[in-house]
Amino acid sequence: MKRRFKALALSILTLFVSLAVSGCGEKKTSAVYFLNGAPEYAAVYEEIAADYKKETGAEVKIVTSPEDSYKDTLKTEMEKPDFPTIFQINSYAEYKLWQAYFADLKDTELNSLLKTEDIALRDESKTYAIPYSVEGYGIIYNDAVMKKYFALPDKKSDLNDASEINSFEKLKTVVEDMTAKRDKLGIKGVFASTSLASGENSRWNTQLLNIPLYYEFSESGAKKGLLLDMLEAGEITYKYFKNFSDVFDLYLNNSVTEKSLADSKSLADSRKEFALGEAAMLQDGSFAWRQISGVEGNTVKKEDIKMLPVYTGIAGEEKQGICIGADSYLVINKNAPEDLQKSAADFLKWLFSSDTGKKYVTERLDILTPFGSFSEAELPDDPLIRETARYMNDASLTNIPRTFASFPSEAFKMAVGDALTAYAKGEKKWDEIKTVIVDSWKNERDN
Repeated sequence: MKRRFKALALSILTLFVSLAVSGCGEKKTSAVYFLNGAPEYAAVYEEIAADYKKETGAEVKIVTSPEDSYKDTLKTEMEKPDFPTIFQINSYAEYKLWQAYFADLKDTELNSLLKTEDIALRDESKTYAIPYSVEGYGIIYNDAVMKKYFALPDKKSDLNDASEINSFEKLKTVVEDMTAKRDKLGIKGVFASTSLASGENSRWNTQLLNIPLYYEFSESGAKKGLLLDMLEAGEITYKYFKNFSDVFDLYLNNSVTEKSLADSKSLADSRKEFALGEAAMLQDGSFAWRQISGVEGNTVKKEDIKMLPVYTGIAGEEKQGICIGADSYLVINKNAPEDLQKSAADFLKWLFSSDTGKKYVTERLDILTPFGSFSEAELPDDPLIRETARYMNDASLTNIPRTFASFPSEAFKMAVGDALTAYAKGEKKWDEIKTVIVDSWKNERDN
């Protein structure tokens, strides 16, 4: 009996020793762990972490996911004992998926740097995800061609400069008159081709559609915040459908390419037409200059690149800016120890407000941020990024949030794109397009 008792006691002792050794060997880190989703900037983030340690003594561990596998990498890393302290989300669907991990960032200095809190993902009282890179889109125009038009003695418009256009009515008058005078202006069409090739219609089924839906939801009295309301909306009325159809018709009817052939054109085709001076206008975004300037034979000078809002005729649009939003948000993991959460907030504040950090952001990461800590002189040398910043800094205008990530699904966008292509080819009428959009939204939400 005594022998069995001793054996049992020895076994228990061995178990405790084993657990103690195991616990001592478990990886405990005092470093902030940042899971980076942009492999092309992996080396830059390593340099950022090295300089941060040099300046502050604090350590940040950078882990970069392989290309196109951030979601899977994040899932795997979250299951490890040493999980990410800072991670990224790229859509409202991911917001819903990971919201249980979000620390409240409302009282952080990073949040206080935002020019407007509306761009963050938040509810009534808390801020969960802060955008660090923003993009804008609108109607890009070649001011050299526009000045040529406004100098014509027989122009129909009473405006003297493109910057005076502040409504759909004025835009339509100028565009249709330019079409009539395109030979004098040396262009093939006012707008570059309305690209409707398969997989090439995101400018219309997401970017353009964003505008009337933003106005519809902004009038509905947000309960959780505009973006989350849109994410959870089971149906839409599409109140401003006529405004959408009016501007889309303006594009189609004043384009380089006949509307029946629009499904043969890609976005690359449109950018090339604009770059070669064949078109004076192009609906596109702050991300487009590199492609436009890189077109062989490009004739558009950097100083002539300007941007107008996409006017649709909705009341009050005279005070409307361009569409601005984020596709990448930073999150701090609330499951991390409190000291690591604070260290993570300190690192992000340093990155977006210190001289060293800001230099990396503008010169190496080459992004436009929504933070007021950057002066105009610190912006990337890109005319469309600078145009976007100009609208962001104009307090007299209301820029439209980029909310299309809250659309129900890719299937919804495809249905809209297919319907618009059918319309351009004369196979559907506008009332049929509206039915497709409203029904597809509801069906995808139901499913």
